[in-house]
Amino acid sequence: MKNKLLKQVWLLCLLLFGGFVSAQTVTGTVSEANGPLPGVNIIEKGTSNGTQTDFDGNYSLDLSSSNATLVFSYLGYTTQEVAVNGQTSINITLQEDAAQLAEVVVVGYGSTTKKEITSAVTKVDEESFNKGTINSPSELLQGKVAGLSIYNKGGNPNEDAVIRLRGISTVGSNSSPLIVIDGVIGASLNNIDPSDIESMTVLKDGSAAAIYGSRGSSGVIIVTTKKGKSGATQISYNGSVASATIANTVDIMSADEFIEAGGVNLGSKTDWLDLVTRNAITNVHNFAVSGGYDDTNFRVSTNFRDAQGILDGSGFKQFNTRFNGKTAFLDDKLKVDFNASYTKRDSDFSFNDALRYAILYNPTAPVFGDDSPYDFNSPQYGGYFETLGLFDSFNPVSIINQNSNTGRRTEFTYSANLKYLLTDDITLNGLYSEQISNYTNQEYYRTTSLYRGNAASPDRKGRARKYTGESRFKLFEIYGDWNKDFSDKLNVKLTGGYSWQQSNTSDYFISVGGFANEDTAGLDFDNALEFSNELIVLSSDLDINSNKSPDQRIIAFFGRLNATWDDAIFFNASLRQEGATILGENNRWGLFPALGLGVDLNKYLNLDGTDLFKVRLGYGVTGSLPSTYGRSQNQYGLLGSAVSLTVAGNPDLKWEEKAETNLGIEYNAGRFTSTLDLYTRKVSDFILEVPADIAVYGVGTRVENVGDLSTKGLELAVNYDIIKKDDLTYNSGIVFSTYKSTLDKFNGARTLRGNLGAPGQNDTAVILVAEGEEIGQIYGALWDGTVTNGSQNFVDVNGDGSIDVNQEIGNVGDGDLTKLGKGIPDFELGWSHSLQYKNWDVNAFFRGAFGHSLVNNFRVFYEPRVGSQGSYNLVNTEYADPNITNAKFSSLYVEKADFLKLDNISVGYTFDIKENNYIKDVRLSLSAQNLFTITNYSGADPEPSLTDRGSIDNGGFLTQAPDPLTPGIDRRYNYFASRTVTFGVNVNF
Repeated sequence: MKNKLLKQVWLLCLLLFGGFVSAQTVTGTVSEANGPLPGVNIIEKGTSNGTQTDFDGNYSLDLSSSNATLVFSYLGYTTQEVAVNGQTSINITLQEDAAQLAEVVVVGYGSTTKKEITSAVTKVDEESFNKGTINSPSELLQGKVAGLSIYNKGGNPNEDAVIRLRGISTVGSNSSPLIVIDGVIGASLNNIDPSDIESMTVLKDGSAAAIYGSRGSSGVIIVTTKKGKSGATQISYNGSVASATIANTVDIMSADEFIEAGGVNLGSKTDWLDLVTRNAITNVHNFAVSGGYDDTNFRVSTNFRDAQGILDGSGFKQFNTRFNGKTAFLDDKLKVDFNASYTKRDSDFSFNDALRYAILYNPTAPVFGDDSPYDFNSPQYGGYFETLGLFDSFNPVSIINQNSNTGRRTEFTYSANLKYLLTDDITLNGLYSEQISNYTNQEYYRTTSLYRGNAASPDRKGRARKYTGESRFKLFEIYGDWNKDFSDKLNVKLTGGYSWQQSNTSDYFISVGGFANEDTAGLDFDNALEFSNELIVLSSDLDINSNKSPDQRIIAFFGRLNATWDDAIFFNASLRQEGATILGENNRWGLFPALGLGVDLNKYLNLDGTDLFKVRLGYGVTGSLPSTYGRSQNQYGLLGSAVSLTVAGNPDLKWEEKAETNLGIEYNAGRFTSTLDLYTRKVSDFILEVPADIAVYGVGTRVENVGDLSTKGLELAVNYDIIKKDDLTYNSGIVFSTYKSTLDKFNGARTLRGNLGAPGQNDTAVILVAEGEEIGQIYGALWDGTVTNGSQNFVDVNGDGSIDVNQEIGNVGDGDLTKLGKGIPDFELGWSHSLQYKNWDVNAFFRGAFGHSLVNNFRVFYEPRVGSQGSYNLVNTEYADPNITNAKFSSLYVEKADFLKLDNISVGYTFDIKENNYIKDVRLSLSAQNLFTITNYSGADPEPSLTDRGSIDNGGFLTQAPDPLTPGIDRRYNYFASRTVTFGVNVNF
């Protein structure tokens, strides 16, 4: 018994001794390309024994065996296994997971990997989209893409943002990027809900966009919507409620300050801006169901939006639904992808003028006529008080409460995409799509409304306006792909196809007045109502116009070659021949070539810690078509009672053309990624109405190809994973862009544009448009800081002993007008931060523009203490000089508008609900938009005004088309910016 016990003790001792002999401690340091890597998981393979590196990347681990294998793992890096083999010190360097270089990016007529792209292309996915209350798809990208400028000045929910890619791309045509949704060219962003978008890819340079031919000059935005996946059916709900308030306004006098300054006292104290604005509430509900089995999957979504604007009565209600289904036939050789969507939006546009008049209206005036300090016929004006006899003065509360301005838009789109695998190397693709849009806007101004209702007139009171239109679009495309590996090093892909597009539009407009009561009458219309002779004998209150386009077709043949050598040298060439019926019959066909070459130099240099060092060079030619039909044909109008030629036709009218060269450098090393693009481009043959020789053409106006524009620019995007642990990540990125555009040729024109308007500034044009000059320069008199007899004293700029500061083109250069600023920023900046800790996520995004100026139009008109304007309120900024009593535009009213704003910040928490059979997870979020802005600009919104639609006054209508050559004027009719706080919930079932 003793011997048996003794043997067991000895055996235990031997095992313990053997364990001590075979076990050991191993130490070391784990690094990545840029230095030590903290938080790396180190596990003894096959056991739960492990540790993590400290802040300096050091670790120490006791092993159970000297023959153990260590597993080093870290989020975003390739996992490595190292056999110990008795080593006591093991130092390793983890490599960045190169999967991001293999990320698939959608380009024109196909896709490629991120590494193989030879042009300037940026992809933004759902994770990187802007957060919060997003009512338009363009807002998802705002500030996220270097070179892409998106501004909705003031943030009116019923207005589309101005989108510019690399500055001005056209003067007379469509300046917004071409939209492609799930392969459908020319689709509408208004027919897609932001919640349904998976990613957006921006084709920035000519070599990327040339495959789209005559509509690619302004760039291309490719939208990919969310799709279903095979497996269990998934149901999700996204909902949010948001509250918005005015973020900033115009500094004006209170009633007491106004009286003290000598203003006309009407006995009341009224905060007009408070009465026409509100705390705006927005509700969003999104439901989606997706799933599938084997090769068949689907996704159905429904979206409801009730968005209020901060202007009382403004906003919209929108219903949107979208369906996507995919399936396969013939042993998976034939794949069918079907998409359909429908959108209905009911809008309340309200009246931006209510904001304008809330600023300038007498703060001592009463709201209602019964409170007037003198006899006032209240019923004639609907019970509201009006300052009768004053130019450009209307009760802002009456404007909103008595009048209506509404609209409805419906859009239906469907597309079917067939893909057939003919052989292992050859694929055929076919696409057919239709899009139908209907829209109606209607306004009614009551007979008791002074604003546009003519209430002060003894007759012909009231006004009704209605605009109705329809557009239809059809697209058919067929193309084939041939993908062949010729060796281990060479891959070639050929794409060739045919495209056919047709669009049709029709619309009518009617404006009638002179109602005996508030009932309106119905009228029937045809397609040329404005030519009725009866219009001549009727009052000018009657205005009728109608239009119907012919079939507008675009036919194209296109081809592309992609070649990859040694997984390091990438070549791309494309050619598109395209014809458009909208052009002159002698110039309907165009040729649009593109070339691109990229080389991953790191393949041959083998730089330490470098994942990618690619240099690429691209060149491409794109075009731009007229924005409206009939520009190449004779155009007619009424001259007296006769139909007369107004614009001469031009059978030689061709597309605008843009030739662009882009040099790009991409460098990725571990957690660091960067892209630098340098580009130069030439836009030529603008499509514009210009003076013509009457003796030759029979009329003094003709549409011709005139003008050249050149742009040089730089774009930089830098991204760094500052912290990258399994339970903690922090990423920060910066996008930077700068460009300069020069008008090289413009039909010899040299002029000042952008009249400031009335009262008193109708002859004051402030933006220089001249050959050889940078676009957007603001010119005016230079104030020397002194005042004499109520007037500003100006600098003798040319030093000739006399001062001539009339706003005339002759005083630019030769006279005393001088450059006071420019409307286009020197550079734009976006700075993003993304932090995730376990189930928490925080995102913050800063956006800024620097180097631009704005003409502060409110200050121009209402800051000088003009005695004759004692019934208008006064702007009361820090720049106001009470000694100035005569209004004159000068450098005093041109302000630097540099800004940096916290555009978006959000905090979210995701609950893991593991034990529930129905709910998978729940995420709650709180976000804020436009939380604060750092700027010295005294106006309501420092964001650039990239286009100008002219001036309106005294209740007039805004009819001028946006002019891209006149940036930099902050008009009085702009909407005011808002600050929004949003609470959101996302539930996945």
